[in-house]
Amino acid sequence: MRIHLCAVGRLRAGPEKSLIDDYVTRFDRTGRALGLGPLRVVEVEDRKGGGKQAEADLLRAAVPRGAVICALDERGKAMSSPDFADLLARWRDDGRGDVAFVIGGADGLAPEFRAEADQLLSFGKMVWPHMLARVMLSEQLYRAASILAGSPYHRV
Repeated sequence: MRIHLCAVGRLRAGPEKSLIDDYVTRFDRTGRALGLGPLRVVEVEDRKGGGKQAEADLLRAAVPRGAVICALDERGKAMSSPDFADLLARWRDDGRGDVAFVIGGADGLAPEFRAEADQLLSFGKMVWPHMLARVMLSEQLYRAASILAGSPYHRV
């Protein structure tokens, strides 16, 4: 099952990009044997300043046809790392070919786009900068693959 991390904005070189690159590499290495991956990061940018609706149109175009859409949103469901791993495994076992995790820009996702998502996921009640949300998501994807592989990375 291919994983797509679709996000608004371009991440420049720096610590966040280094962390994401590291977790993507780890995920790909661990997930391959589990039928997960590769993990592809797709960045979109609204250069015309069209706001949330324009960003939603760009994100829709970045999501593969037929993909499960999991949108990160503060109103979404908060779950434990093992529950997140189980969710990924369930999508994989259901034969889903693609899962797209979608992160909006600084103003969040357009309500219509959020309503189209199959799953809303929250990293808690706090709001996180969208660039940090990418780091957190990439780490949680690696952690989920590690849990499914029986690795000791995740400690309870």
